[in-house]
Amino acid sequence: MSATRWTAALAVAGALAAGGVWVLRADPFAAPAATTTQSTARTGLAQVSKGTLSARTLQNGTLGYAGNHQIVNKAAGTVTELPTVGQVVKAGKVLYRVDGKPVVLLFGAVPIYRSLSWGTDGADVQQLNAALVALGHATKDELDPESDYFGRATYNALRELQDKAGLEESGSLALGQAVFVPARTIRVLKVNAVSGAQTAAGTVVLQASSTARQVTVELNAGRQSQVAAGDKVSITLPDGTTVPGVVSEVGKVATTSDDGTTVEVRIRPTRPKRTGSLDKAPVQVAIVTGTAEDVLSVPVNSLLALAGGGYAVEVVAAGGGHRLVGVTTGLFDDSEGRVEVTGDGLAEGQQIVVPAS
Repeated sequence: MSATRWTAALAVAGALAAGGVWVLRADPFAAPAATTTQSTARTGLAQVSKGTLSARTLQNGTLGYAGNHQIVNKAAGTVTELPTVGQVVKAGKVLYRVDGKPVVLLFGAVPIYRSLSWGTDGADVQQLNAALVALGHATKDELDPESDYFGRATYNALRELQDKAGLEESGSLALGQAVFVPARTIRVLKVNAVSGAQTAAGTVVLQASSTARQVTVELNAGRQSQVAAGDKVSITLPDGTTVPGVVSEVGKVATTSDDGTTVEVRIRPTRPKRTGSLDKAPVQVAIVTGTAEDVLSVPVNSLLALAGGGYAVEVVAAGGGHRLVGVTTGLFDDSEGRVEVTGDGLAEGQQIVVPAS
């Protein structure tokens, strides 16, 4: 196509403020192609790069701890000892006391609702057996952690637990002697009970999380399909350092608020120690939603959007001449501000025109 035709067919119509993409008017019957042109707008230069490009979506998130567990008391009496907010308690240890008697924290998802003794069976017995084995009060050879029957092995292991916790070694688990929480170690978030006050069975005495680090993102519901469990992420902490992570769960129930309709995305840092101990800290998350290897890419703001459809970039030749090359876009990397492109005559290392910063 001649320089005269491009000069007549193309004119700068403006710039898209959101994406920094230039818009040119084009002959609606002409396909994007290469030609010679020269822009009079203030510009800079960038390079066509080749390599792996990742599509990322940037989101604001909150760094904290996974889980929110309500600790329901089953022992009626006077609260005589409570943990403090922020305290970490491991399974098998005393969590609080009622009438001076210990209430032990045990790992399990089934809330305790009855006393357990020799001869009982059920899912609650199975989790007691599993907890006793995990705490080392019995070996797997002595007590099958999958068994839902309370027999001699359970009796003996429970007596050992009671001895270490300061409970009467009865060999049966009275209702109120223990609470089961689906976390092997908890971190106290809130203390609802008051030391010295009466507490009834069924009262929530504490709220706790696990000690596992987690980032939560309130994702626009329209982007739910773009994010999936297993997607890799990069988490930028308040001090500017970054740590890797992975999407562990994408919510299926949308919530509507003044900020719009969102779904909750949960992210697990893969190097949790590097996240420190901050709780409810604001972070930025770059979620990798796709990857393309060995592709050409250019800055997003180098794209010239043709009014008739399609895109082009302005390539600077070795001799200083400028020509427009029609391109097709692929993956967009929001965090790096780059986009995958293909086009005849486009090659790695070429210099292209971008708006001046």
